Amino acid sequence: MVNLSIFVSMEAKPGKEAEVEAFLKSALPLVEAEPGTIAWFAIRTAPSRFGIFDVFENEAGRDAHLNGKVAAALFAKAPDLFASPPNVGKPELLAAKLPK
Repeated sequence: MVNLSIFVSMEAKPGKEAEVEAFLKSALPLVEAEPGTIAWFAIRTAPSRFGIFDVFENEAGRDAHLNGKVAAALFAKAPDLFASPPNVGKPELLAAKLPK
């Protein structure tokens, strides 16, 4: 059962939208290698607004993700790609439906 999450919101710098999209798509293989990340979604909420939402069964999985390759790459590229640093939140999960 998933009970922990992360939501990251990001605003691309003008003209960097395609690079942000490509970066997020390229992160999928890295996330697939993380056994503690149960589900991961890279999303676009507006032309220059992006997000990442992922869920975990335990704090160890969430910590591993936050200290993993995707997070390191995201913050390394942040000054070039984003209008401000990515905003990382840990929303409370109230209910979830995942494939079995």
